[in-house]
Amino acid sequence: MKISEAGLEVIMDNEGLRLEAYQDIVGVWTIGFGHTGAEVKPGLIITLDAAKALLLSDVETSEKCVNNCVSGVITQGQFDALCSFVFNLGCSALRNSTLLRKLNDGDDVGAAEQFMHWNHAGGKVVAGLTQRRMEEKELFLT
Repeated sequence: MKISEAGLEVIMDNEGLRLEAYQDIVGVWTIGFGHTGAEVKPGLIITLDAAKALLLSDVETSEKCVNNCVSGVITQGQFDALCSFVFNLGCSALRNSTLLRKLNDGDDVGAAEQFMHWNHAGGKVVAGLTQRRMEEKELFLT
């Protein structure tokens, strides 16, 4: 499966757009729509087109993860929500999660409820992550 425009919108809306490198809430250097990597350093500035290209490239990693981890047939909304989740938290978070176990066991409702357990950064509940997880949960259930 591939992420839809709705899934990309959830990621872009929640990541925001910053064309100059900044440190995220836990100190990771970030640019564009939540892109991280060794090349992201203080003072780095990119264009909007570059930010979009990085997003599409980064999303491919999320798509591969979801496609490899999910064992059954899922809806586009479920796929999009899981891609946003992986984009934000990484593949290992999904791979080792109760969310994935419940989904692969056929418990879609139980899986959806698990999104809300992933709203912490630096050991603290973060309002922005709580909002993101609610949006992902809603998308998952569509």
